[in-house]
Amino acid sequence: MIQDFDLRGLVEPAVTWYDSHQRKLPWREDRDPYHIWVSEIMLQQTRVEAVIPYYRRFMEQLPDIAALASCQEDPLLKLWEGLGYYNRVRNMQKAAQMIQEQYEGKMPSSYEQILTLPGIGPYTAGAIASIAFDERVPAVDGNVLRILSRVTEDDSDIAKDATKKMVTEVLRTVMPREAGLFNQALMEIGALVCIPNGQPKCSECPWQSLCRGYANGSYDRLPVKTKAKARRIEKKTVLVIRDGEKVLLRKRPPKGLLAGLYEFPNLEGHLTQEEAVRFAEYQNLMPLQVQCLPEAKHIFSHIEWQMTGYMIRVADVDSFAVSESASREGGYLLVPLEQTRREYAVPAAFDAYAKCIRLREES
Repeated sequence: MIQDFDLRGLVEPAVTWYDSHQRKLPWREDRDPYHIWVSEIMLQQTRVEAVIPYYRRFMEQLPDIAALASCQEDPLLKLWEGLGYYNRVRNMQKAAQMIQEQYEGKMPSSYEQILTLPGIGPYTAGAIASIAFDERVPAVDGNVLRILSRVTEDDSDIAKDATKKMVTEVLRTVMPREAGLFNQALMEIGALVCIPNGQPKCSECPWQSLCRGYANGSYDRLPVKTKAKARRIEKKTVLVIRDGEKVLLRKRPPKGLLAGLYEFPNLEGHLTQEEAVRFAEYQNLMPLQVQCLPEAKHIFSHIEWQMTGYMIRVADVDSFAVSESASREGGYLLVPLEQTRREYAVPAAFDAYAKCIRLREES
């Protein structure tokens, strides 16, 4: 159990290992708290390799907290397009505005102050406070819980908040002067050595001689984590309605799933081709050609969309399409494809259909 394990013995091997094994990542080039903050939010539920181009683009467009605070919604969401969980960037902007108003545009330097900002939980606050400001606080996420459960052979359920709080408190008692380096070392060991899926690379681990999980062969049973509830299945039909080089979009409501993003018209259930045509006609459109599109699936935290789709080429959409102001109220907007690529954030849930009209590059 973690309580009867002397965690102090983990610090020096981890920091020494990190010094020679850390990856060169753009947000590690300095200790700017804004850079650390943006990277940590982007890295939530997203692989490092995928984040790097997003991070570079974000910094080019919004190089500091003031720029983030003043950015308009559509350009902000476009910068985040493809990362998913768009409330993350909305909360970042709320936090940036709060920093502008209450902290003269500078990230507060204490863990407790950082924790009060919208969208920042204990892990992110710990990462910023320790790496940017040398505060001796832990930063505990799933990676840290996994590697500590293995090295201490602790079978507490890491899905429970009580376990995370317990690990945080135990770690707090052993945080070294170089707290930021130690926290980053823990993250890196979890990312490169004691990996979540597949065989951990025990021969490369700085803790091999200390690890109870390795000594007792229990690493493959740890960590213990309660399985999440089954996702709710929702069936949808996505309609890619085109008039030449223009496509019909609709802005989603300002609250709820994928709030404020632009989507292709879609309907509940799996429609037949005839039903899809009837829907278009009901909207006073004139279908010229209908093409079946591939089935697709998208998984949210608690919902799974199972989608089918149709490309419907129509005539004379200009007489039907509403203005941009109406679009903001949930109506339809006819947008040139090139403009859509530049300006309108279409969520990754629709990737399979965006690729059909080359709004996305094939992976």
